[in-house]
Amino acid sequence: MTTVIGVRFRTAGKVYFFAPGKYEIHKGDHVIVETARGIEYGTVVGDPRDIEDEKVIKPLKPVLRIANPKDDEQEASNRAKEKEAFKICLEKIQKHGLEMKLIDAEYTFDNNKVLFYFTADGRIDFRALVKDLAAVFKTRIELRQIGVRDETKIIGGIGICGRPLCCHSYLADFAPVSIKMAKEQSLSLNPTKISGVCGRLMCCLKNEEDVYEEINRKMPNIGDIVTTDDGLKGEVSSISVLRQMVRILVDVNDAKEVHDCKLETLHFVKKKQKRKNGNGNNGKNGKSEEDAELENLEKIEQTDAKSKLDDN
Repeated sequence: MTTVIGVRFRTAGKVYFFAPGKYEIHKGDHVIVETARGIEYGTVVGDPRDIEDEKVIKPLKPVLRIANPKDDEQEASNRAKEKEAFKICLEKIQKHGLEMKLIDAEYTFDNNKVLFYFTADGRIDFRALVKDLAAVFKTRIELRQIGVRDETKIIGGIGICGRPLCCHSYLADFAPVSIKMAKEQSLSLNPTKISGVCGRLMCCLKNEEDVYEEINRKMPNIGDIVTTDDGLKGEVSSISVLRQMVRILVDVNDAKEVHDCKLETLHFVKKKQKRKNGNGNNGKNGKSEEDAELENLEKIEQTDAKSKLDDN
């Protein structure tokens, strides 16, 4: 077993692991560590813990030191300089007439590099901009193009649930999300209700997907004929996945009776669910505005996923 601590950096969503070494480190402490970008200032996200040796990504670098008051001052100074760097970069972008949206500016802890994060539609030729910025800051300049999800992750905000955005608070990576997940969870397919503040499908659709898939495999489909333990036979009118309850319509004396039954009391052969006409017009040609938006969302998700693969 190897003892590790998790460290998160300001603009990096991932948690990176380091060896605590001789230091007694606790959650919330600030530490100085060496990364691929150089010496960095990070925040410890949890107390030290033991993990299996085969799960440790080698080499596991040690914590250089617990941040001292001088390090804290340096970090605070960097944060202050970043505001000025952001303002200067905005002016240079306007000067060069570049179609790009500046999101954030970041100094590395040792001031060896200034990173500028931006979004744009397509590729941007920013070579002249980099030369201008290098002449101002007298250090290495890196412009990094990010997606709208990454933009939201950096800026943060409040979701429709009233809580801080998952991507900004704890998500390390963006898992692929699809409209199928919303359908699996019987959510409204109104694009405005299943989209996050970034304009993409909400990341939280992935959170309970595995549970819903597992339960839905055991549930009948709406329209299936089921039989209860009491011998009643009826048609499924609705299902409650999380409660594992099924509402069935039973014919009694030329009338319909509604019965709410637990899943385990039902007997049925699950049929393949028929694909519904996706045009929202009862089989007529053309698509509703909502369906067109859903299709567009799905295409954007696929494009984002392909772009991520290409970047890797």
